Parts: sequence; structure tokens; C-alpha cells
Amino acid sequence: MNFSSKNIEAAVNAFAALPGIGKKTALRLVLHLVDQEKEVTEQFTSAIASMRQEIKHCRRCYNLSDTDLCSICQDKRRDEKVICVVESIRDVMAIENTDQYRGLYHVLGGVISPIEGIGPEQLNIDALMDRIKKEEISEVIMAISPTIEGDTTIYYLSKQLEAKGVKISTIARGVSFGGELEYADGLTLGRSILARTPYSNQAK
Repeated sequence: MNFSSKNIEAAVNAFAALPGIGKKTALRLVLHLVDQEKEVTEQFTSAIASMRQEIKHCRRCYNLSDTDLCSICQDKRRDEKVICVVESIRDVMAIENTDQYRGLYHVLGGVISPIEGIGPEQLNIDALMDRIKKEEISEVIMAISPTIEGDTTIYYLSKQLEAKGVKISTIARGVSFGGELEYADGLTLGRSILARTPYSNQAK
């Protein structure tokens, strides 16, 4: 792709570095911004720069937040005795969009995957165990994608929780095996949360 402007080329390459955006789509986005009023483009770039500079991870659950505690953790209407353990921040968003869950979350930051060199020490598991002890949690819901790696992570967490006296449950398998939560439709995901089952009945 040939460019008459080095600035356009740099902007296209920046957009094309985003997941799911090819060079043609990137060019279309850049040319759209070029056609906008200068204030519109400045507002766009300012929003991106502020987001990157000011966004942080919630010190309690590791969700994205503008402050030390995310809005979910600050919400006093939430059931603070129930934690839904998820793989990623995208899963928090997917579950929240169902409007079926009113507890808290804990974002692991991935799943155990020896092939990729990801062990328990690379995830936010120690912080989860500290929360369960300090916050006197009564139930932990494993809302982790039903993949081989996800099931391995659930099994590992369940072994760590055995002596802590908390109820362990998993989402119902309305979410297909090998699927990822962020791509499940809201109705299916919402029902899976409500129809969660005790993990001990599924453990091998």
C-alpha cells in the first residue's frame, strides 16, 4: 500500500496494529478522521491518551477502573459474600451485560496453561485466596471458559479452596465446551450463572 503522506502511513500502521483491523480498514478509519473537524480528531486522540494514562486495575478484583476501587467493588448493593472468578476483564463485561449477577468479581488475568508457560504464580490466585480469607466469602463461582485450560484452572482453584469452607460452584454448561464467555449470548450466559451447580458434584 503506497502513501503520499508519511503521517497517514504512520496512522494507518497504528490502527492496523489493533486486533481484527487490516490495512484497508485502518486506512478507511484514518481518512474518516482526516475528514472530520480538527476538534473531533483532537477529542478522539485525547480520550485515547487519557484512557491509557489514567486507567488502572482495581486493587481488590483486578477489573479496569478509573480509581483504586472499581465501581462494582464500590457498589454497596452488591452481595459482598459471593465472588465470581473470571479469566479476563472481557468476561466481567459479558456477565454484567446479562443483568443476572449481583455479587463481586475476581479477574485471574488468564488461565493455567503449561504449554504457554502460564502457571498459578502468573495469575491473580494468591490475591483471590487472601480475599476469601479476609472478606469471609461464602461462595466462589467459577465462571471460566469451559476449555481444557479453563477446567484445569477450576480444578486447581478448587483444591486450594477445599480447606477454606466456602461453597464452590461452576456456571451451568449452557456455554458450549471449548467456547469463550465473551462470545456467549447474554441470555445463555445469564441462565448459566443463575443455574450454577456445586463443583463437588462434577469433580472427578
